[in-house]
Amino acid sequence: MFKRRTQEAPADPPQVVTKPGGKGRPTPKRSEAEKARRRPITAPSSRKEAYRRVRERQASERVKAREGMAKGDQKYLLKRDRGPVRKLARDYVDSRRTIGSYLMYAMFALVVLSLLPITAARLLMLFAPPLLLLAVFGEGLMLSRGVKRLAAERYPDEDRKGLGMYAAMRAMQIRRLRVPAPQVGIGDKDDV
Repeated sequence: MFKRRTQEAPADPPQVVTKPGGKGRPTPKRSEAEKARRRPITAPSSRKEAYRRVRERQASERVKAREGMAKGDQKYLLKRDRGPVRKLARDYVDSRRTIGSYLMYAMFALVVLSLLPITAARLLMLFAPPLLLLAVFGEGLMLSRGVKRLAAERYPDEDRKGLGMYAAMRAMQIRRLRVPAPQVGIGDKDDV
């Protein structure tokens, strides 16, 4: 009496209309969706383990940042090195041989010479350092003026505050130890 009777299926069943751009698959059951979302618990077993994981993650981030900074990637550069004007100054300095980049080598050689029991070497120790420093100072002024003039031509709307000092200080660093690393070779005038 209360049985449900099945109707016979019509000869032409109604077509399901799908929207263009639909997902193209049936909605999963809740149990299936929950199983797909489940992930194993990766919480550390102790506080010591948690600190170890944090230290490892921070170390890997530092390595990535150091590599990015060395390559000149804008994301990882310090604030003082960011922007097109600072990149122009770096390339301007890196494309030249500077006296300042050899200053430390020259000073070391002078100290070694002063240890020799030769009077001329000791006399050279008196006059050479001030002359070297004067040459480096003059070179820094020339580089500063040149990079400021070039930056004013190429980037008139950018901030150029401290650009000359930035270029002069970079010129005094040993080329191999500059950070970010030089992106241009010595003598490359095409980019600068």
